[in-house]
Amino acid sequence: MGIVLAILGLSLGGLLKGATGAGAPIIAVPVLAMYFNVPLAVTIFAMPNLLTNIWQSWSFRKHQLPRRFTILFAGGGGIGAAIGTVLLANLPGHALTLTVAFAVLAYLVFRVIHPGWMLRYPIAERLAFPTSTLAGALGGAAGVSAPISLTFLNAMKLERPQFIATISAFFAAMGAVQVPMLVAYGFMDWKRFILSVGAIVPVLAFMPVGSWLARRIPSAIFDKIILVLLAVVSLRLIAQALEQVPF
Repeated sequence: MGIVLAILGLSLGGLLKGATGAGAPIIAVPVLAMYFNVPLAVTIFAMPNLLTNIWQSWSFRKHQLPRRFTILFAGGGGIGAAIGTVLLANLPGHALTLTVAFAVLAYLVFRVIHPGWMLRYPIAERLAFPTSTLAGALGGAAGVSAPISLTFLNAMKLERPQFIATISAFFAAMGAVQVPMLVAYGFMDWKRFILSVGAIVPVLAFMPVGSWLARRIPSAIFDKIILVLLAVVSLRLIAQALEQVPF
């Protein structure tokens, strides 16, 4: 049952990534964490995250924002991922599970409260490094950086190609730092590396499906479906974490 749900979570992550260009971890990691644990969920999703984003970053390279912004945003993500992986190795399991759950909820609340808020580019450039560092730390520790990274870029109101190019560079930088650190801390051995590489298959298989759906389903409806799904997953994770807390 756990394997089936893992494949489902990865497939849904690929679906969302194909439809929007980002967001696969915010579905895949919480679903994996529901039936395994956060460190294993983060480890399994490490290779799909790294390789798919390297590919997307290269494919959309002509749509990158100015180089200074991209370097600051991606560089901060890499540094944050290193910090987050250290936290992953030292925080208790229920704390990590709650981090994932509340990170997803924070993302949902912001999306509902501030749907039309826009961040101007000059301010965004000044905030790029600290914001991406914090996002990278959250992603490294909990596998979910979207409450910060996606919210930040969404607030800039970027065109879809620019959005995909920028967020892919950020995720690729995170992955390039995270994978060797997962190995160093003992989270990723050969068995888990093979599982992580295998996890690329459902993600890649459903990315074209997500792209196809995005062209046929009104974006507002698709967005609401994803938000409801994320709400259910985050609430399930909170319940699971509370069961693990020693009272």
